[in-house]
Amino acid sequence: MKSKLLGLLLIIPLALTVLLSGCSEDGLKKVTIAEVTHSVFYAPQYVAIEVGFFEEEGLDVDLLLTQGADKTMAALLSNEAQVGFMGPEATIYVYNQASKDFAINFAQVTKRDGNFLLSRTESPNFSFEDLKGKTIIGGRKGGMPEMILEYVLKTQGLTLGENTANGEVNVRTDIQFAAMGGAFTGGEGDFVTLFEPTATQVEQSGDGYIVISMGQISGEIPYTTYSALGSYMTENPQVIQQFTNAIYKGEQYVATHSAEEIAEIIAPQFKEINKADLITVIQRYKDNDTWCETPLLKEESLTHLMDVMEMAGELTNRPPYGVIVETSFAEKAIK
Repeated sequence: MKSKLLGLLLIIPLALTVLLSGCSEDGLKKVTIAEVTHSVFYAPQYVAIEVGFFEEEGLDVDLLLTQGADKTMAALLSNEAQVGFMGPEATIYVYNQASKDFAINFAQVTKRDGNFLLSRTESPNFSFEDLKGKTIIGGRKGGMPEMILEYVLKTQGLTLGENTANGEVNVRTDIQFAAMGGAFTGGEGDFVTLFEPTATQVEQSGDGYIVISMGQISGEIPYTTYSALGSYMTENPQVIQQFTNAIYKGEQYVATHSAEEIAEIIAPQFKEINKADLITVIQRYKDNDTWCETPLLKEESLTHLMDVMEMAGELTNRPPYGVIVETSFAEKAIK
């Protein structure tokens, strides 16, 4: 009994130390990432997890799936997560609300929209004229997917509105991001924008057909970045640096390896997708030049994003680049 009690007394301080320090029992610093969705679109992150790049940098990361940039930001603001993985538009919204402790972007992962536009019928000769008088399920108003969709439609000379009888394109914003695929296969809308692997799954089921890549049409834009609260970044610069280093390694791996090799690595993250389909999806994103090769978020890229937000009527004020973006961690990781 005495030896058991002594063992218990030795374990309790250790457990308290782990809890209070935010470290796992193997000495790694624990970091929770709130991710906007779980998609092959974020392959560099899953490579960094599965290859062990985060562990190499001394981090033990957990993923918190939020299904929406607004929910990701909420997790960050409530300290449920230390790092947010979402479109940087969310950081702009929070800054413009005059928040004292706002989120700052420190690493970019994707440089194009990862959505694909799907039609109900096969359209080998698709033209944007085909969208006149149709309804598109586009996602949450003010979210990156919906704003990019609006931007593309307007630059293609289409008129947005609800009067489809007059040829206006009706973009529905009343369906939550996670429910868009189900709503479309259930019979709602004429078109829908979907991330992979959902787009391929809908196409394989015969419920829709991919007609265009939104990323190819919209051009380069900082679609998904990592951010952290300014207070956390100030208190934990080493953690942010370690995190950025790991992501850079993931980006470099994706840039220098084949779709087959990447699929082999990230397959544990996508057990619902067979290997052949996973390779197809990865190759599709590679062909679109989707992923950044470095985590550096450049000013001209952020300016393009704010142009898109302004066109969508979602931007009231343009925050200074140097205030909502911190480049020092990315610059150090690249050296």
